[in-house]
Amino acid sequence: MPKETVRRPRSTTAVIALVVSLALLGGLGAWLLLGRDTTPPCSDLSENSRVRQSLGEAVRPGMSCQALGEAIVKASAGDGRGNHTLAQAQALKDVLTTLGDQGSGDVTVDPALRRPLAVALSDYAPDLHAMLGGIAVQDFVTKAAPHEPPWESAGTYHLTVLTDTLRNVLRAIAEDPHAYAVLRLAETRMTGQRLAAVPADAKGYSLSVPPTESARALGALDGIADAVTRGLEKDQAQKWRTSVVDGLGEEGNSAPDGLAATWLNGLLSAPEAQRFEKLRTQGTDMTRLWAKQRNMDEPTQQGLLAKVERSALTAYREIKL
Repeated sequence: MPKETVRRPRSTTAVIALVVSLALLGGLGAWLLLGRDTTPPCSDLSENSRVRQSLGEAVRPGMSCQALGEAIVKASAGDGRGNHTLAQAQALKDVLTTLGDQGSGDVTVDPALRRPLAVALSDYAPDLHAMLGGIAVQDFVTKAAPHEPPWESAGTYHLTVLTDTLRNVLRAIAEDPHAYAVLRLAETRMTGQRLAAVPADAKGYSLSVPPTESARALGALDGIADAVTRGLEKDQAQKWRTSVVDGLGEEGNSAPDGLAATWLNGLLSAPEAQRFEKLRTQGTDMTRLWAKQRNMDEPTQQGLLAKVERSALTAYREIKL
C-alpha cells in the first residue's frame, strides 16, 4: 500500500509531553466558554484524599491546576507500549470517579485540566474504545463500579468506570475543542488498528463486531460534540467545530500509517465547510475504506455498512447530557 503522507507517530511519552506542553503554554484560558464556568478550583481534585493518595506526593491542597494536570498525566501514563500498572490505572480511575461523583447537575472540569485529562485518557485508548464501543466488553461492565480495582489481562491493567461517569466527564473535557480532538484522534487510531487486525478469512460475528463497535464509539463522540455545542450561539458553535478540525490537523502527526491516516488525510483535504460534518460519517467511511482494501464483495460490504451506520446512530442518540 502506498506510504501515507501523515507522519509516523512519536512515542506515547513524546506525544504526552507535546500535548501537555501545548496545553500549558497555549491558550487554555481562551476556552472558558464565555466566562460561564463556575467550576471549583481544580474541580476540587487536589482537596480529595482519595485522589491525593492515588496521585502521590506531587498533589497537595492549593496547588495550581496546571501542576495538577501534569501530575495526573505523570501518575497514570504507561510505559509507551500501552501497558499500565495497577497504580497507574487506579490513579486515573480515582480521578474520573471523583469528577463523576459531584452530585446532582452537570459534571464540571476546570478548564486547565481538560487537555491533560484528554491526554491521560488517550493513553488508555483501547480501554476507552471498549467503554465507548460497548459491544464485547463484559469485563468493562463488571469492573466499572468505583470500589472495583482495575483488572489485569495480557500483561497490563485496564481502566473502566461507570458509563454515566465516563460520558459526563468526557462531555466536560470536550468543552475544550482541542481536548476533544485529542480524544477523537485516539479513537480514530484505535478504529484503524482494530479493523486492520481482522483476519482475512473472518466471517459473521468476527467480521461485523470490529467495525460496528468502532462506529458505536465514534457515534458516542458525535453525541458528546452535539451536547457541547447545543447551548451555544451559532457562531460560537461553529468556532468550536472549526477548532476541533484544526486540532485534528495539529495532532495528525501522531496518527499511524494505514487506515487512520488515509481517513484523516481525506478529512483535511475536504472543503473547509464540509470537514466537521464528515466526522458524523467517520465510522461508515472508515469501514468503506477498509472493505475496499479487503476486496470485500458488494453484498457483504453493503450489509456491513448498514449495520455500522445503525450502530453509530444508536450510540449518538443515547447521549443525553
